[in-house]
Amino acid sequence: MDVVMYEVHVKGFSKLLPGVPEELRGSYAGLAHPTSIAHFKRLGVTTLSLLPVHYCIDEPHLAERGLHNYWGYNTLGFFCPDPRWAKAEHRNDPTAVTAEFRQMVNALHAAGLEVVLDVVYNHTPEGNEFGPTLSFRGLDNITWYRLAADDKGRYENLTGCGNTVRCSQPRVAQFVLDSLRYWVADMGVDGFRFDLAPVLGRTRQGYDSNAAFFTALRQDPVLAGVHLIAEPWDAAYDGYQVGRFPGRFLEWNDKFRDAVRGYWLGAGAGVGRGEFARRFMASSDVFHHGQRLPTASVNFVAVHDGFTLADLTSYSTKHNQANGEDNRDGRDGELAANFGAEGPTDDAAVNATRQRVRHALLATLLLAQGTPMLCAGDEIANSQGGNNNAYCQDNATTWLNWEQADFRMTELVAQLLALRASEPLLRHPRWFASGPGDACIAWYAPSGHEMTPHDWHDAGQRAFGAQLREAGASAPRLMIVFNPDAEPLPFLLCNGPWQLVLDSSGESAAPLVLAGQPLNVPARSLLVLRHP
Repeated sequence: MDVVMYEVHVKGFSKLLPGVPEELRGSYAGLAHPTSIAHFKRLGVTTLSLLPVHYCIDEPHLAERGLHNYWGYNTLGFFCPDPRWAKAEHRNDPTAVTAEFRQMVNALHAAGLEVVLDVVYNHTPEGNEFGPTLSFRGLDNITWYRLAADDKGRYENLTGCGNTVRCSQPRVAQFVLDSLRYWVADMGVDGFRFDLAPVLGRTRQGYDSNAAFFTALRQDPVLAGVHLIAEPWDAAYDGYQVGRFPGRFLEWNDKFRDAVRGYWLGAGAGVGRGEFARRFMASSDVFHHGQRLPTASVNFVAVHDGFTLADLTSYSTKHNQANGEDNRDGRDGELAANFGAEGPTDDAAVNATRQRVRHALLATLLLAQGTPMLCAGDEIANSQGGNNNAYCQDNATTWLNWEQADFRMTELVAQLLALRASEPLLRHPRWFASGPGDACIAWYAPSGHEMTPHDWHDAGQRAFGAQLREAGASAPRLMIVFNPDAEPLPFLLCNGPWQLVLDSSGESAAPLVLAGQPLNVPARSLLVLRHP
């Protein structure tokens, strides 16, 4: 199955969703309501990646400000679904909360949808050595936490959260595996996305892809068939481990995010054709080793952490004042562009440009090789008002705004995923090659010739195209053309004829283009053509 992931918050998705009864909105039951399921099926996604649903508590600094940890990355109960996301009548009854969660999973499965949980085994809410004693610190501090080598009274902080769980300790590893098995065997989930995943493989010598925890995970029969997805970085000096996870792991690929943003948004000098092409083809320079496949690259443009897709094209800087940290929190350097106005505007030209770029970003994400991941709300142009770290905003900032939804985006996502499903070359299970008999890709300049080394290094030219050929075929099957520039351009096509099947800008008709004829490629657009 071609996995198409959809990262979603249980509450935020349905809290304001028309068609879901008021008493179910924002709950596990609301996420599995027929109205919610109809939206997922309309899009064509296959796998819901839920933000943390383990029992979570608020950090002291949030409680002091009257805020709450909405995202949930502060787990205290590793075998318990968070009662906050159950129906109001169930929240004080753990048995009812658990039953509602199971019913949600069953309903989603019945609709053909998988459920993946975002899990946090890298730290606990006990903070640093001055934090509260809530669980493991009071039970067996030296077993559960990584302590400084030169001072056992201090914690190693490889997570940015004050402490680091000692996953290399056998009893700790057993606890984590027991938790994972419980959520699969008893609750029915289909996989896990591991927050700050390098912590799982840390030994005293640093990160080790052959660490004992990974070996135990690989050998566990209950976990043998589930999705394993890594956030492949933590806060250690060697924290960036993209491409270095073992076996079945898929990995969030921030190189894809930055290249795609830089190419279409033109941040700084913009991203060149070579870097963009590598990321579009599943980052073989990162993942093509051992037995790993293109699907190892989890491609994304926006996720919960950072700007939404709409805000990425509406704000040049973050606006996190509501978080109470004087706008110091959140990621700088989002590679964003506002196209002439910061935030909402009545300028029709600015809004048209924003929409065009959003469409190109979505098309790139959903047609690239690898495993695509869409962030909930991006398919309706949902905004968080420029807040790129809304972890503590359990309010209209993070609840999807269905009243102002841009359903043109929804239709585009559905069209793109239908095209992806119908064309095996857009979800190829193996790496493209250049040998005879292999599925191949060839890159073309707008003048119609194959890209040369000079073309790849020409920073002044950014438009180009790719022809994809099936294994053993004498002619290419698909052509994808990219034009990130602000003006349309003629693109000379070879190996035709070609039938235009998708224009992300919505400008083009669908003519038959013969070989040797120029095709007018609209500004800031991605085109897909098929050999008739």
